[in-house]
Amino acid sequence: MTDYLPDRLLWFVLASTGLIVLPHAWHVPLPLFGFFLLPLGWRCVGIGRPDCLPGKWLLFALTVAGLALLFSQQRGVFGRDAGTGLFVVSLGLKLLEIRGRRDVYVIVFLSFIVAATQFLYEESILMAGYIALVCVLGLATLITLNSRTPRTGAALWSAGRLIAQAVPAALVLFVLFPRLEAPRWSWLQDTDRARSGLSNKLEPGAIAELSLSGDLVFRVKFAGELPPAHLRYWRGPIYAFTDGVVWQQLPYAGRGETDPAFDTSQVYDYTLLMEPQNQHWVYALDLPYRYPPELRRNGLYQLLADNNPGERAEYRLASAPNYRTGDLDDSGRRENLQLPGKLAPRIQALVERLRDGDADPERFITRLLGYFREQNFRYTLTPPTMPVKPIEAFLFDHRAGFCSHYATAFVYVLRAAGIPARVVGGYQGGQFNAVGGFLEVRQADAHAWAEVWLAERGWVRFDPTAAIAPERIERGVDIDLQVASGAVNFRASNFDPTALSWLQRSAQLWSNVDYQWQRWVINYDNASQREFLSALGIQDWLTLAYWLFASLAGIGGLLAWRLLKPLRRRRDPVAELYRRFVARLVKAGLMAKPGYGPSELADQLRRLRPDLAEPASRIAETFNRLYFEETGEDVDLSDLKRRIDALR
Repeated sequence: MTDYLPDRLLWFVLASTGLIVLPHAWHVPLPLFGFFLLPLGWRCVGIGRPDCLPGKWLLFALTVAGLALLFSQQRGVFGRDAGTGLFVVSLGLKLLEIRGRRDVYVIVFLSFIVAATQFLYEESILMAGYIALVCVLGLATLITLNSRTPRTGAALWSAGRLIAQAVPAALVLFVLFPRLEAPRWSWLQDTDRARSGLSNKLEPGAIAELSLSGDLVFRVKFAGELPPAHLRYWRGPIYAFTDGVVWQQLPYAGRGETDPAFDTSQVYDYTLLMEPQNQHWVYALDLPYRYPPELRRNGLYQLLADNNPGERAEYRLASAPNYRTGDLDDSGRRENLQLPGKLAPRIQALVERLRDGDADPERFITRLLGYFREQNFRYTLTPPTMPVKPIEAFLFDHRAGFCSHYATAFVYVLRAAGIPARVVGGYQGGQFNAVGGFLEVRQADAHAWAEVWLAERGWVRFDPTAAIAPERIERGVDIDLQVASGAVNFRASNFDPTALSWLQRSAQLWSNVDYQWQRWVINYDNASQREFLSALGIQDWLTLAYWLFASLAGIGGLLAWRLLKPLRRRRDPVAELYRRFVARLVKAGLMAKPGYGPSELADQLRRLRPDLAEPASRIAETFNRLYFEETGEDVDLSDLKRRIDALR
């Protein structure tokens, strides 16, 4: 036997379920999402035509087909993507099994689980708001299911109130309850998710492709003043080995280098919020001076993290722009002088011409930078393809390229002259958010420069791009225009980050909201909780338990007082009219016994006053519809009042 479920309730269940699963259209494979839409549409048709719903054997066949499709798309049922797909497929199949109230309960609870899986893909504040909305819909479904007189608006209002009442307790639990570390749940994550960014290989055109992406890489908030534009180099991978075309990292490079000596008269303290990426690199301001224990600095002075790079992470760092690195041993010298094969005659001739009989490395570097400036080199995102001998073709034939072309050619020529040098990848610049007071560094800020080892100074940064396009360093990239046009675009020379249009300020305001959300909510981990609790004087588990119990008890007490507080009885207009009806009948000589309803009173009046039987019956009918069925409208209430007033 099945429970009767009104069509209105079924439509509400199907609509809320569809909205809950909707964001997964971008997360699960298209065939799986299409499989969910099939039973959803089938069940919608079944509301008007119940006879078209599948029987047990057809439903079993659909279940087998769904599992087979899931396995073919995800190669199993474990992991984040496969588990989410399993829930989505199960929810779709369950829609075809709606026979009674129990099935609706199962669908709503399964919908809550599917809604929670959205956070495995996106943790933005917009997604959190969307999840809260769909939870209101799910809760409203349960309220409607248990209401004798279901009303959509009233159910949504009640669900919203219940969730609002639960928010204080949820905040207390979020802040005080001991945090579960992410590694315990790492089996839920897929490590093969593609993320754009720098790699351990520098191939022709790689950074140019990143320069057409506005994806966020990290955000930086400085404790004091911002470093000037020419110091905003964010250090990433070091490319020391080349085959003449591709430059790549060496896993053992820099082992013999010593810790640098820093000039601590100028130190920048800042908080860096890294977005998820592929590598374990942390892009510190060149050169990292102080860093937390969960990071390590390798022999190439690059910061590395031991945690999962696919997670957002925040670090408090300090960098000193003035430093001196140690000496270079024989293995380090060989690594940074490596060249593939024999030098091309034209490159050898260029080296001899620039050396001009002078062995001083710094004067050679000055002449090489002058060569870039004087020989009509161009800075462009779309240089000609140079598949064969790209360094030679760039230096002598095309003379057009992006930052990676200049950096690799610069290092190649220096090595040809016997000067140790290497290519450094990372990011340069960043857009200042005037609303939040932080820098936003995006993929379009990707950059490559060079480091040259000089006696008595160690590794020194040189950026040959600055010789060709100094505005790239001083003014920075206009990311919006560059991404839209596909060509190099720099900010205006008179660009003022504080003088923004309302649209730009709105965008920065939203970016600041997202930044604060990521910092204080998403990145609220064990370390953040310990720091916050220490500020409150909570140093041990017993004190924490007292705080947690007292907070929850206080919130529970307030809610109990609010719910149990006697409510002022509101005057019921229908009851008032009924009392007026009874009073008129008493005046007519009718004895209204306790417990008599309007129908009984109308029957008595029919025997005593047959002339009033018809109007009394109509009054009783209207009253029953208004008071018991609750399906009447204002016009019925007005009609009831008019009939009672006309009763004589």
